[in-house]
Amino acid sequence: MASSSTTSSLKTLSSFSLKASNFHPTATILPFTTSYSSSSLSKTLKLNITTSPHYSSVPKRSFTLRSQAQSSSDSVKVQELSVYEINERDRGSPAYLRLSQKSVNSLGDLVPFSNKLYTGCLQKRVGVLIQNKSEKKGDRYEAIYSFYFGDYGHISVQGSYLTYEDTYLAVTGGSGIFEGAYGQVKLHQIIFPFKLFYTFYLKGIKDLPQELLSKPVDPSPSVEPTPDAKACHPHAVISGFTD
Repeated sequence: MASSSTTSSLKTLSSFSLKASNFHPTATILPFTTSYSSSSLSKTLKLNITTSPHYSSVPKRSFTLRSQAQSSSDSVKVQELSVYEINERDRGSPAYLRLSQKSVNSLGDLVPFSNKLYTGCLQKRVGVLIQNKSEKKGDRYEAIYSFYFGDYGHISVQGSYLTYEDTYLAVTGGSGIFEGAYGQVKLHQIIFPFKLFYTFYLKGIKDLPQELLSKPVDPSPSVEPTPDAKACHPHAVISGFTD
């Protein structure tokens, strides 16, 4: 994400002189400058007081006032989480409801689905979108759905779901260990609608359990969960996984 910065300056606020006999003090407030950047907020105000050569014994003073506030984005920890969604063709998913009664996916059509979720390493089972793009041989859906992680809780996402290229959806919240989560999730289409790979970039939550942070298998059309995970053996599921 490209960072940007802006700088605004306020020209000299005032300049005045007070003449009394041979005494000519001049007070000048230098420009007030505010600089913003992606990492900090800095404000500087300088006040210089000088005297005429006749009164060189009067000291020259310079006052500098600085205030800095650290940007909240610098202190937010981003955690990466990988998940596979795999349609094993055993539950009639997805179901296309062509409410628009048109030959291509259009406004009003619904695509309910219920696919299985696996950890990125494919070792464990964790639980269980409208516009036709003829030039891209795919579709764009407005999607709202949830990822269930058994007793750990769930993550809710919403956004544009593309069948022909990678896309990012917003993380809108969660429950359990994901309570207060926000950020985004990258959806990588492997074989639509049968194999997809998700990478979550989560903020606002505590450190994730190691059980969910195993090294993911590189996405490819040939990826498959381990036989134990597919069979839901006790050692190959998380606690309270959703079937």
